[in-house]
Amino acid sequence: MALELGLSLGLSPRESFDRWLSIAKRAEEIGVDMLWVVDSQMAMKDAYVAMALLGRETRKVKFGPGVTNLVTRHPTVVANAMNTLAFLAPGRVQVGVGLGDSAVFPIGKKPMLIADCEQGVGELRALLRGESRDYGAGDVALSFQVDPVPPILLAGSQPRTLELAGAVADGVIVMGPSDPDTVQSQMELVDAGARRAGRDPSSVFRDLWVTIAIGGPEAVNDVKSWASGQARWLSKWKTVPQSLERFRGEMEHAAASYDFQTHLSLSADHASSISDEFARVLTVVGNREECIERLRGLSALGADRITLSLQSGGRERRLDDIAAVWSGVRAAT
Repeated sequence: MALELGLSLGLSPRESFDRWLSIAKRAEEIGVDMLWVVDSQMAMKDAYVAMALLGRETRKVKFGPGVTNLVTRHPTVVANAMNTLAFLAPGRVQVGVGLGDSAVFPIGKKPMLIADCEQGVGELRALLRGESRDYGAGDVALSFQVDPVPPILLAGSQPRTLELAGAVADGVIVMGPSDPDTVQSQMELVDAGARRAGRDPSSVFRDLWVTIAIGGPEAVNDVKSWASGQARWLSKWKTVPQSLERFRGEMEHAAASYDFQTHLSLSADHASSISDEFARVLTVVGNREECIERLRGLSALGADRITLSLQSGGRERRLDDIAAVWSGVRAAT
């Protein structure tokens, strides 16, 4: 199976639907396989509305929430929305689900516990299949089903979530530093979870998410906001790869200064909380040849799809750059 290309494509408060859709259509034209729509209600326009438009305005590209959660959105709400989208675009909807991050912290909520997430994924799959569940007022089921049933991809970066994805989800969205040692260990955790559940690890679809900036030395500025968010998460890890330990102070600083109101914004103040060096370790940054080389290395670690972030600011140009880089990656895979 050929390595797929995905894009993470948020709909910012300042961007018009028309322009956003034109970019999505262009992505489909150049061969992008998957469009993930950022679901973060305090930072982006509503992902579910945006996906409905994708279902009508595109013809073949797959799409889904990247990622939704079962804290701010009840499993019945997610299931109904995903089946509705799949009714609109059969076979093209994938459900990206996570424990909760930028959608939950700003409103005083906490991410799901692992046990609750496992239960939630099970409930979501059952509802998508037309099975009933009791939420305290008797059994309920969706009033319609679709074929094929949208697959569920569980997003994670830390051991327990990655193992859970291997055990219970149709696929995994691997998040974290674009560091080969880290990604290799993450893939092994997915394998371990699958084996413990009696599953073939190769049956778990793997989507590796990478933040990228293609250009000269100044391109690192485009990834520092995202990288600071990743550094914030790394500060919570019990252990980090030895190659990242020297950045421990920057991780703590990022966690203390992060502002969810400017989540993923290139101009966010928290982007200055980490160094250029750390940002380059966490992301893929450089000219076309350098980015091709980094992505080739990452693609060899077992990914079925690599999803690249499409940053704001000159998105049409960025998309053309990604297309040029990806042609180089595919030529070697």
